[in-house]
Amino acid sequence: MTDEDYKFVGFMSGLEIHQQLMTKKKLFCRCPAGMYNHHYDAEILRHMRPTLSELGEYDGTALMEFKTKKEIIYQINRESVCTYEMDDTPPFEINDDALDIAIEIGMLYNSATIDEIHIARKQYLDGSIPTGFQRTAIVSVGGQIPYKDRQINIIQLSIEEDSCREISDTGHRRVYVADRLGMPLIETVTAPDMKTPEEVAEVCKILSNIVKSTGKVRTGAGAAREDVNVSVEGGTRIEIKGVPSIKRIPLLTYNEAMRQWNLLRLREELGKRGITTETFASKTDDVTRILRKALYQPIANAISEEKSVYAVTLRRFKGLLNWKTQTETYFSKEISDRVRVIACLTTLPNIIHSDSTSETISIAEWQKVKKTVGATEEDTVVITWGNAIDANTSAKEIIIRAKEATIGIPSETRQAQKDGTTGFERILPGADRMYPDTDLPPKRIPAGRKNIIRSGLHEPIWEREKWYKSLGIPADVMEPLAISKNAALFKKAVNELGINPILAAVALIQYPKRLKKMKADPEQLNEEIFLGIFRAFNLGLISREGIIRAMFDATKYGSFELEHLAPTVDENSLEKIIQSSISEVKKMKLFNDNNFEKVLTGNVMNKVRGRIDGKLVIKFIKKISGENKK
Repeated sequence: MTDEDYKFVGFMSGLEIHQQLMTKKKLFCRCPAGMYNHHYDAEILRHMRPTLSELGEYDGTALMEFKTKKEIIYQINRESVCTYEMDDTPPFEINDDALDIAIEIGMLYNSATIDEIHIARKQYLDGSIPTGFQRTAIVSVGGQIPYKDRQINIIQLSIEEDSCREISDTGHRRVYVADRLGMPLIETVTAPDMKTPEEVAEVCKILSNIVKSTGKVRTGAGAAREDVNVSVEGGTRIEIKGVPSIKRIPLLTYNEAMRQWNLLRLREELGKRGITTETFASKTDDVTRILRKALYQPIANAISEEKSVYAVTLRRFKGLLNWKTQTETYFSKEISDRVRVIACLTTLPNIIHSDSTSETISIAEWQKVKKTVGATEEDTVVITWGNAIDANTSAKEIIIRAKEATIGIPSETRQAQKDGTTGFERILPGADRMYPDTDLPPKRIPAGRKNIIRSGLHEPIWEREKWYKSLGIPADVMEPLAISKNAALFKKAVNELGINPILAAVALIQYPKRLKKMKADPEQLNEEIFLGIFRAFNLGLISREGIIRAMFDATKYGSFELEHLAPTVDENSLEKIIQSSISEVKKMKLFNDNNFEKVLTGNVMNKVRGRIDGKLVIKFIKKISGENKK
């Protein structure tokens, strides 16, 4: 699709980016943050129930989760979890370090910081938080970031506690590890200003870089997660939850836009058939006895286990379950996903239908079922199976999802699938799940505190990149440097010490990668060490090639000291070393005499590496070896 195609379908997308903050403690208790456990000391069982909102209403998502009748198991380790996380004691006051980082990031978005923080509870009944709600607070509102020839608007930035890590979800049992629970997160919410899937990914990368440029957020697997909101003209907002990689955003948003467009076309087809929300008709029948001799293995297994088999007749739906929604995906999967999540029939297939072209029950069995339930040639019959309760829930969900096709696109939160398509996760939450927290008082943010944070802000990353470009910094180094914790150090090295900008950039960004390959820990290098090495280079105490060796030695000793440096090599000493190496190489048995100079260069460089400029070494080798040939 082209940009014009996306404009034609009315593609719109916004982002909700979650990023863990680099703090020592969790957000509302004093347990250590960032401690992941590989074993647990105890398990806790919980059942989640919905609660009324401030207006006496239930949130639709909470009711949906309640229908799943899940058992929630929490695996806890006493070193990373306390009674607060398990909802047995009230919260501590909010972590001030985390709040300061959130305020700083909001300022980098040019957002307006809230004068008074109010903690709210956001209801989550999927079990990811034992309390059944997440504590969250808006920190700043508004703001913009530049993108191409326009601005991307920021709606708000919030601070909240992270949820548990899910490790399994089978049937009516879901298991979480609680070590991540309560870690400080920020959530950045943008306006739906992105008009193509590629723009969504590019803006997400910019926002991610802005946050990383502070050096105060966690990185690595699970530290950042993106939720992407997508809609097309005539549809509604759909949230793709927990996208694990920015690279996957374009395909996911493309497929979700395709899905919504096709669902709107399905609604048109239903309208042509005279099927609306008011005229929609269906019926459910127990067909267990009729199919007791079926050879189709899933149904045969269900009947042998004394489970129930139900048939749902969808009036005038013939052929529509084969309606294409996403790449190699059909409307039948919309129904199957709903059954999997809400009825907890997780073993696939969990439904079959009379529109199917693949092998299911026999033609004779289909005819028998249709005759028994009174289905006509214009109808579609969907069969599902499970224990009596789950099969009944499944039949109801099949009807609900089929009827929703008459309105077009139901509001949902959807999962990011590995193949780039999206799958149903839950009903999209509404405002009814939010209510004030009664355990924590409002917290004022004094102007003086804001001013202190603002005084420490660095320049925007796009200003850094503009300067780097003028200095001729290589493109592959420019972006990593702009978001690096060493960006301020680069500025000092160039402006105050007069170090060549390209050399400084490569030393700060590329050399640490080389140190890892040399089995050294670049995290041991601090600003003092880097400045010491750069000053030594300026004084001629180490060569350009010697910088990486000095960095390696500094990781070994924990500091940079001049006495750790090998003595420099002057031109007279270099000539003697080259003459000595010529004698050594002449004694070697070379398979090809044309390799003499190459072997000689390697021999010399091993002796002088890091103590003299490599270009000078090669120049002298060519000169001396040429004289010897004469």
